Amino acid sequence: MNGHLETEEQGDQRPDQELTWSWGHRPRSALDRAKAMAPPPPPPLAASTPLLHGEFGSFPARSSRFALTLTPQALHIQRLRPKPEARPRGGLVPLAEVSGCCTLRSRSPSDAAAAYFCIYTYPQGRRGGRRRAARTFRVDGAATYAENRAEAQRWATALMCLLRGLPLPGDGEITPELLPKPPRLLLLVNPLGGRGLAWQWCKTHVLPMISEAGLSFNLIQTERQNHARELVQGLRLSEWDGIVTVSGDGLLFEVLNGFLDRPDWEEAVKTPVGILPCGSGNALAGAVNQHGGFEPALGVDLLLNCSLLLCRGGSRPLDLMSVTLASGSRCLSFLSVAWGFVSDVDIQSERFRALGSARFTLGTVLGLATLHTYRGRLSYLPATVEPTSPTPARGLPRAKSELTLAPAPAPAPPVAHSPLHRSVSDLPLPLPLPRPALTSPGSPEPLPILSLNGGGPELAGDWGGAGDAPLSPDPPLPSPPSSPKAALLSPITEGVPETLASSGLPPPTPGSPGAVSTRGPHDHLLPPLGTPLPPGWVTLEGDFVLMLAISPSHLGADLVAAPHARFDDGLVHLCWVRGGISRATLLRLFLAMERGSHFSLGCPQLGYAAARAFRLEPLTPRGVLTVDGEQVEYGPLQAQMHPGLGTLLTGPPGCPRREP
Repeated sequence: MNGHLETEEQGDQRPDQELTWSWGHRPRSALDRAKAMAPPPPPPLAASTPLLHGEFGSFPARSSRFALTLTPQALHIQRLRPKPEARPRGGLVPLAEVSGCCTLRSRSPSDAAAAYFCIYTYPQGRRGGRRRAARTFRVDGAATYAENRAEAQRWATALMCLLRGLPLPGDGEITPELLPKPPRLLLLVNPLGGRGLAWQWCKTHVLPMISEAGLSFNLIQTERQNHARELVQGLRLSEWDGIVTVSGDGLLFEVLNGFLDRPDWEEAVKTPVGILPCGSGNALAGAVNQHGGFEPALGVDLLLNCSLLLCRGGSRPLDLMSVTLASGSRCLSFLSVAWGFVSDVDIQSERFRALGSARFTLGTVLGLATLHTYRGRLSYLPATVEPTSPTPARGLPRAKSELTLAPAPAPAPPVAHSPLHRSVSDLPLPLPLPRPALTSPGSPEPLPILSLNGGGPELAGDWGGAGDAPLSPDPPLPSPPSSPKAALLSPITEGVPETLASSGLPPPTPGSPGAVSTRGPHDHLLPPLGTPLPPGWVTLEGDFVLMLAISPSHLGADLVAAPHARFDDGLVHLCWVRGGISRATLLRLFLAMERGSHFSLGCPQLGYAAARAFRLEPLTPRGVLTVDGEQVEYGPLQAQMHPGLGTLLTGPPGCPRREP
């Protein structure tokens, strides 16, 4: 930065640290935290009701003037000078595409009276992909900096309140005090997720966006299988407002079953969890993307959509299945139980993991070439209330794949790490990350450290010249006595916590994907395995090509197996395909599943039932069973759905893409 630029003095500060997103003040229990995740409903205003209107300059082109109008759904931008646009490009910014907003000030003495606010957006291009764009506006309507700063804060606060679903005062003053303190999130990153790009995508896309949104986070890279499971067993969960996995579905499976291994599992399982997709299947992320109202997406586009939803806050109850295996051990499932063709493809395609999501396409082709049938018995307890009929969903063009969406970047430089974790960013921000940790593609220098205090990056690169940026974020204020301190965080220790050792229960075997627990909710609908089922159950026996028990709507990011399913409908959706189906028909079923229209094909071998519990008894001596994509012991199993047992960070439902 130029030597004559200077930052604001500490004495001329207001509580800018409040200009951040929060899911509420720290609750005392996981259940309270889960309730606090959902923002209060917005005021009943029409989508086009003007909330704020003003005229501002721009940056860096100071000769331009713009009229801004903020509504509950969008920010309208109209150029006034030098020449009004008849059809303004980028003049409508839906709030669904906004990650955050910050206030800035000039470090030039000649511009000391002006204040600035910057809006971070991720609009979709003509070809559908999202790209980051920052719009900076100059507040210069008053003679003093204090007055201009108050106006900039008013706009930034109003925008952040709308993004978080917080009500604006009807006739009161809009001040930063309206926003609660930032949440504390634990990010768990599997650097080998998908095609091994998870860490690179996290640095390039996730960390900048959530920092723009004002989220406070710690980040840990997992180093081995079941590492996340061991970590969550030793956490003081009261110190975290949510745990977010940056990987595929497998890492979240570890986290949930790590909760199950704790003596306080009933409270721990209520801890809000989220997922940012950097894996191969990304089924839960596909369902979150659909819930948020976005078009189907893959690769980086899906990651940016889910990151935007996480930044906006909000959660829903998450149904979890308690699965009992033949040995009597149990595990929690948030996704699916699969047997036959689906589990065969899932496990046999592991050797093609370097292909990312394309591994399933190749695995499907190979599976069709050697199509097997399996004899078995499926029994289920029908749901008392049947769901609505399956609704077709819109799908992606088949030519659009993760391989074309995300070209492989150059490998990241090695990062120094401790034996436990490779990278931790502690609270509060700015973060002492290694210099290569936040790099901007195509930028000659790393991104500036991002601030939580109503400020943000110095925006180097947003206008071209990395060394010419005359703006800086308002400096942070000291944390108030009630705010959490990094020193108060519980140490994250290696190995099994003392609470488990003192309980007398053996710890799960590290490195085993089928490591399961004997704890969990009471399955009151299920008799013990091997005993007769009570009246009211339906039993099907015969030859099956596949059997799938799924909870959310998606089997993959682009496979909608149960288009009518919801996260909290309390149902397990059973889909099966009987023997006798041709390869061509089975292929048509999976192609139609991209749009969620496979039930409308009228295939006689395809069956569906909504259930509350089920039992699967394979009668073929060999086969593959998977729970959430993880292979488990082969043999009889049974499961019961437990409505709302967990909490999922989903963002607001049905984010509008265009304002009417």
